[in-house]
Amino acid sequence: MDVYNKHVIEYVTVAAETCLLLEHVNECTRNEFIVRSLKLLPLLYAKAEVLEIPAMVLDDVPERFVTEDDYQYVRESVEALLGNDNVYLEVFHPEMKYSDTPIAAFISENLADIYQELKDFAASYRIGVEDIMNDALAVSLEAFGEHWGQKLLNAVRALHALRYSDEFESYEE
Repeated sequence: MDVYNKHVIEYVTVAAETCLLLEHVNECTRNEFIVRSLKLLPLLYAKAEVLEIPAMVLDDVPERFVTEDDYQYVRESVEALLGNDNVYLEVFHPEMKYSDTPIAAFISENLADIYQELKDFAASYRIGVEDIMNDALAVSLEAFGEHWGQKLLNAVRALHALRYSDEFESYEE
């Protein structure tokens, strides 16, 4: 795959913007964060969805760059900003079909998981070696299909409910 084609560059751009938003959550108000997330996350999904997963070129998987501290920073920042609104009921959890009780999920965990995948991808992409870029794209898109695409959709669903709730406009920052 051409790692410089239009669709790949658009995916890289939206992934980088998403990482920036999540790294700077503390600079947003609650409502600004919700609105910006609802503009970026669906676009990220669309940009990932149009790409084909390229064949891996190298023997080793791309390096991981996100540390546990990075992950926790994003998770805790989103959690602090959203407060009680961070939790939502998960309907697509694999265990849900066996459960009589609702399963709670957290927007902050979903977004931190997405951040980890995107930041690792973007960091590998910045190296500028085409084989590494290719394999980073492959790993990112495989992970999108396996788990973070669903987490993104779940977070969007929960954020949408917050954005269009009766309390949104009256929420005191």
